[in-house]
Amino acid sequence: MITVRDLRVVFGVGASAIEAVRSISFSVAEGESYGLVGESGSGKSTVLRAVCGLNPDWTGTVEVDGVAQGRHRDRAFYKRCQMVFQDPYGSLHPRHTVDGILAEPVAIHRLGDADRRIDRVLREVGLGPQFRFRFPHQLSGGQRQRVAIARALILEPRVLLLDEPTSALDVSVQAEILNLLRRLRADHGLTYVLVSHNLAVVSYMCDRLAVMNRGRVVEEMGVDELKRGAAREDYTLQLLRASQGYDRQAAESFRDYA
Repeated sequence: MITVRDLRVVFGVGASAIEAVRSISFSVAEGESYGLVGESGSGKSTVLRAVCGLNPDWTGTVEVDGVAQGRHRDRAFYKRCQMVFQDPYGSLHPRHTVDGILAEPVAIHRLGDADRRIDRVLREVGLGPQFRFRFPHQLSGGQRQRVAIARALILEPRVLLLDEPTSALDVSVQAEILNLLRRLRADHGLTYVLVSHNLAVVSYMCDRLAVMNRGRVVEEMGVDELKRGAAREDYTLQLLRASQGYDRQAAESFRDYA
């Protein structure tokens, strides 16, 4: 479903240029859930933004559903591929009701029957019709993220790109959203690419993952290997140790991998 080859993203020019993504390659099968993990600044979200077309300044090859993508995407691409952002407080327009937020993509893609689509998708994400005419400030963080997921689903895409979709939420709400995403994937046969720094989330949600550090893919592994701690690279082993909770002695032994 997704093929990325030699993807490179550079911000800035000349001496101030920063290579945020350094010639990475990976592929995601139809119906698979694939994770991109790594510490902050490793380039995970930049990869997603290049794949979905939000960042046009990249080189390499990006194919989605067998179609090679250029720097600018057509309307058909966004019907196949949608993104859910990290911050449910910032990704919804504060002056639009839930109805307006969900009706907008239906109108842009000229799908018609907006009432039925909005009612269906709100029920799918666990929100009833009583939420339809509320504003984002009248919703909790978890409810806002459900609206963001509904906005992505209303176009009936085949691919969802998930950029830390639960990191801004309370732990109990995180579990609800992750369970929702797992159910939606099963019900609709969706393909996921999930960005997270939380290895527990990745082990619960994904089939395979790539570990990133400073714009490079350090290691690719199956989630079973992750659960066994069977990493091959020192950086991945250090990431696994860090995920087990704060340990002062262990933290002092961590080193910076260039």
